[in-house]
Amino acid sequence: MLTYPAIDPVAVAIGPLKVHWYGLMYVIGIAATWILARRRVQRSQNPLFTPAQVEDLVFYAAIGVVVGGRVGYALFYNFPGFLQNPLMLFRIWEGGMAFHGGLIGVLIAMYVYGRSQGVRFFEVADFLAPYVPIGLLAGRIGNFINGELWGKPSDLPWAMVFPNAGDLPRHPSQLYEAFLEGLVLLIILQWFSLRSPPRMAISGMFLLGYGAFRFVVEFVRLPDTQLGYLAFGWLTMGQILCLPMILFGIVLLAAAYTRRPA
Repeated sequence: MLTYPAIDPVAVAIGPLKVHWYGLMYVIGIAATWILARRRVQRSQNPLFTPAQVEDLVFYAAIGVVVGGRVGYALFYNFPGFLQNPLMLFRIWEGGMAFHGGLIGVLIAMYVYGRSQGVRFFEVADFLAPYVPIGLLAGRIGNFINGELWGKPSDLPWAMVFPNAGDLPRHPSQLYEAFLEGLVLLIILQWFSLRSPPRMAISGMFLLGYGAFRFVVEFVRLPDTQLGYLAFGWLTMGQILCLPMILFGIVLLAAAYTRRPA
């Protein structure tokens, strides 16, 4: 069994002002995406976007992540609480973000941005998708520091006892997700994008990769207490939301490699 590091969730405290590591991880993920995407267009001989347009695109995406993630959490994971108190949406300091809601928010943001620039939706999506795992990696590290979203009890050598999770060692499911949805998916998408795939293929690979990795990790990650398992004693909301991602990812990949060039 490994010892949970018990890092203080508050990174900086100045009087009543507290900056949490979880919030900083969002900033780190967005900043890293902006830096790498901007460097990509600066090095490209035929860039789709200018550096200034990259800044605008990342800004749109950041708004989509925060707004979509918060709304998605309320609708997918805590709808009764939302009905009782809709103002909970604005209490972001209490936590509660959903990836699938953030994804929908980003999709809307990319559509709005693409329309404003006269760029096709999948050109925007294919450009941004290889950088999304950076934010996922940072966010899951933030979950780990917060000591939340832990896994089922385990006797594996790397199991940990998390604060507020009882005395049993558990799967560090946050780190599993950081590794698979973050690092591994990042490597796959970066490698795949270098092969100059057809339009929609990178977006399809992202949806398929994330959906599959998240679906697998959900088997050892405990579901939200207010939801529990939805069916069969193992099916979670996260898995249900990942199924259309996997299906749509396969459809996009098939369409990308079978359609005629535009």
